[in-house]
Amino acid sequence: MSKKCFIVGLLILSASLVATAVLYPSLPGRVPTHWDLHGQIDGYSAKWTLFVFGPGILAALLGMFAALPWLSPRQFTVDTFRSTYLYIVVVTLAVVAYFHALVLWAAQGGHVDITKAMWGGACLLVALLGNVMGKVRRNFWIGVRPPWTLANERVWYATHRFAAKTMVLGALTSLLVSLAGTPFWMPFTTLMAGVLAPAIYSLVYYKQLERRGEI
Repeated sequence: MSKKCFIVGLLILSASLVATAVLYPSLPGRVPTHWDLHGQIDGYSAKWTLFVFGPGILAALLGMFAALPWLSPRQFTVDTFRSTYLYIVVVTLAVVAYFHALVLWAAQGGHVDITKAMWGGACLLVALLGNVMGKVRRNFWIGVRPPWTLANERVWYATHRFAAKTMVLGALTSLLVSLAGTPFWMPFTTLMAGVLAPAIYSLVYYKQLERRGEI
């Protein structure tokens, strides 16, 4: 991970930590940490757990992203798509920080439809990641990684170009369906279709190449 990206990650982590620390004294002893599909609170936790669910998770993610380039085998290094990898790191950390900000807002009594707000964040994350899927090179950590993409570079590239379309389309459609007030299973199914379709595509495409003797 580049020094600049690591600093950005630390800034996101620090902002989350400071916000939690500043609000902590004014929060009740137990705060809402789980909501049902209708946005109703159905779970509470001690307020100290906010440090775990927010800054703690961000710190773990930042450490993981920093370690992955070193852990990667030489033939599957993330250095082959470094700028895209760094983009993925920053986008992921930013959306996780956004989720934590929503929890903090709810914990201090702020009014928000947290289910829709979090689902919007999830859709945004999938769309932003999908936007760069075509630039991700073969590796063991990022992208669509069933056996068929890892086994063949041609299948990898075709699958990720396909994923770039389905992930963005699925995320945007899911967001619109959710805002329309439909039952939760509809936006959920739409998003999952966009995410899972590339894995099915990779199997179909691999078998086509196999039958033609091109593998």
